[in-house]
Amino acid sequence: MSDKTYGGWLTAGFDMWMLGAEAASVMALRTARIAAGGLAGAAEVELMVTEKVRAAIELQTRLMTGTLGTTPLRATQGMLKHYRRKVAANKRRLGRPSPIFLKP
Repeated sequence: MSDKTYGGWLTAGFDMWMLGAEAASVMALRTARIAAGGLAGAAEVELMVTEKVRAAIELQTRLMTGTLGTTPLRATQGMLKHYRRKVAANKRRLGRPSPIFLKP
């Protein structure tokens, strides 16, 4: 394994660790929103399931068409980028107050 490939896998490992940390914070934010109940909690549950299915289908499509990469390292990096982008979007969204909470 070349030094360049080793560095790529090392970076992928760090990205995987970061994905886990970011996902944990999203899970905490989602849990709080769901635990609060009401319309916001119900909407979050529905959105959570829909997003997970959509993200998996998108990833499967990209994997089958080869757009993630043709080597194991490139495919791993593409998969991590795909999910980190989704998790970051959820973290931004969940960090803002829910419009449903703002209604009287």
